[in-house]
Amino acid sequence: MSILLITPPFTQPNTPYPATAYLKGFLQTNGYTVFHSDLSLEVTLKIFSSLGLKEIFSAVDKSKLTNDTKKTCLLKNSYINTIDAVIHFLQGKNDTLSHTICNGNFLPHSKRFEQTDDLDWAFGNLGIQDKAKHLATLYLEDIIELISQTVDPHFGFSKYAERLSRTLTHFDPIHNALQKKATFTDKILINELEDKINTHQPNIIGITIPFPGNLYSALRCGKHIKQHHPNIKIIVGGGYVNTELRSLSDSRVFDYLDYMTLDDGELPFLKIIESIERSESSDLKRTFILDKNKEISYSNNSTERDIPLVASGTPDFTGLFLDKYISVLEVINPMHRLWSDGRWNKLTLAHGCYWGKCTFCDTSLDYIKRYEPLSASILCDRIESMIEQTGQTGFHFVDEAAPPALLRELSLELINRNINITWWTNIRFEHSFTADLCKLMSKSGCIAVTGGLEVASDRLLKLMKKGVSVAQVASVAHFFTENNIMVHAYLMYGFPTQTTQETIDALEYVRQMFYNGVIQSGFWHQFAMTAHSPIGLNPDEYKVQHIGPKEGGFANNDYYHEDPEGCEHELFSDGLKASLYNYMHGICFDYQLSQWFDFDIPNTTIPSDFIYNEIQLSVTNNKTKQLSKVYWTSEEVNISYFDKKKKGNIIKMAKLTFSNKVDVIELTCESGFGQWIVKTLSTTEIRKGILWQHLVDDFTNQFDNTTKLTQHHVWHSLLRNGLFII
Repeated sequence: MSILLITPPFTQPNTPYPATAYLKGFLQTNGYTVFHSDLSLEVTLKIFSSLGLKEIFSAVDKSKLTNDTKKTCLLKNSYINTIDAVIHFLQGKNDTLSHTICNGNFLPHSKRFEQTDDLDWAFGNLGIQDKAKHLATLYLEDIIELISQTVDPHFGFSKYAERLSRTLTHFDPIHNALQKKATFTDKILINELEDKINTHQPNIIGITIPFPGNLYSALRCGKHIKQHHPNIKIIVGGGYVNTELRSLSDSRVFDYLDYMTLDDGELPFLKIIESIERSESSDLKRTFILDKNKEISYSNNSTERDIPLVASGTPDFTGLFLDKYISVLEVINPMHRLWSDGRWNKLTLAHGCYWGKCTFCDTSLDYIKRYEPLSASILCDRIESMIEQTGQTGFHFVDEAAPPALLRELSLELINRNINITWWTNIRFEHSFTADLCKLMSKSGCIAVTGGLEVASDRLLKLMKKGVSVAQVASVAHFFTENNIMVHAYLMYGFPTQTTQETIDALEYVRQMFYNGVIQSGFWHQFAMTAHSPIGLNPDEYKVQHIGPKEGGFANNDYYHEDPEGCEHELFSDGLKASLYNYMHGICFDYQLSQWFDFDIPNTTIPSDFIYNEIQLSVTNNKTKQLSKVYWTSEEVNISYFDKKKKGNIIKMAKLTFSNKVDVIELTCESGFGQWIVKTLSTTEIRKGILWQHLVDDFTNQFDNTTKLTQHHVWHSLLRNGLFII
């Protein structure tokens, strides 16, 4: 049994989408021969090549040219002659080209380049690589605009035919599009798919559909396989399927596939393989099939429990073209850059969400409600294996919300095992993220976190059961920022019953957070009601009205709704986004909030120093708790002794010496105190964490009181150089 797993166009071009790697790793542990291919990358590289551009320019429908795309066509030889070099540069294979790109005479220019006068201000003299990457991205966007306007209207840089798949209650638009002749992109996709089929001779092809923009190309692949390789069985699954297609009833979908699975794919996929081997389908798990009457049937007869996360295996990225992914820099936003630039190994720390209460989230679905963490030891084993596979030490932990306790244990395990990685993840801004935990995470390689400030209103945060307050977000974000961890805030407007005053006050909170430097990046999005969230399931409880769309046998997730008690939320979109753009660039903090809107708004009710005061208060209140644990993460401490004369008396003194990655630290203190410090920091227990109260008890058994410990200059130096109380 040979299995081929594919990622259809288009996903982010800078790093592999991990679904096939996860499934490949699992299926191989069960003895199956598995291959996988990122057709999203491979199609991208075929298009953005000198040969690909020659075909594009020859296929251009000149009747559809605009003034901008006419200029692109006039410069076609410049594009053809530079594209291969640009792609190599974006793959990290020719860094010195950045100088040529930035000189301004290498890349053909379109209207996008007219907006680049301030790039020196944005990138500075030392940011030549980033500036070149941004210019190269604009260059690619010119080509994309030409393709979408004249060759393939569905084309998009990291998505394909996404417009066809949004709120797609009926299957007709996709089905009708698939009946038409293959587009320019389709032909490249089919050629790449056919090559993989001929190479691997699969019995089964699994296709992941993580986003709406993957749906069309996934079914285009399915159509080709059905027509030309009818003996190959097609299985589809993924994030889009799990959230949008749970009430599927249109049987035409099965013109393009044989099985559609929901939620975690490991056990459903395994059961399908077994059913194919036995030639019967009575024991499937969460799988749509077409029954004998040509109607859709949902089979969930298997009584086996889902594969535990610990038994799912290490993601296996071998077989992908890991050296060919391209990093782009679309916008000058520090967090957006992490998403689109650089190679990140994607890894899940825990299945589901440990909080699982937010009323806007899909808390009724398995991927949220079933919480199952891994141990730090197993995670580090997987991290080391993935580094060996990929040669990359960048990690994006793709959890819904990474648990603070697990991040503490993971950070300690990374440090104790000397695993040097760079990582970032999504978190909730909760009190568990103390100053010391943030410092520990930073030491282990954390460079950024993303988290939901959402509506920035305590009333609404309580209504959405977010479990945080605005003040809490400010204090936690401050602790991250103070430890050189960038903070990106997800921002929401238009939550049910949100008033104009609350919207303006939320903007003021955001302004103050940027002004005080506790967040560095953000993005406003308008609230969307989904079918599987508490609001979607019980709209009356949140005083909104579900008004559509009507179900049509296909996708069912995004709900239209009315909010009779709220303001006209759409009016605020442009002003919120314009102000945020400027705040991220560190400017316009002195603007009146009314200057961002072309209609009258009320004055904010938030004191201008609210966030500043909360930050100061959080520092004052950051006290050690009895149940906190003490950890030592630096090198072994050496001790030597010497005598010190003071007023004619000889005092026994100690010199403590240890090193961190930057300095050799030397501290002097009374010999007894020094001996206790060395003894305490030499135990194996303190590497794993000892209770603060136990340490205090041990100290007070030998010395006067804890005040002498916590106020001693040696103690404060240790806290700055590897001692953590969490």
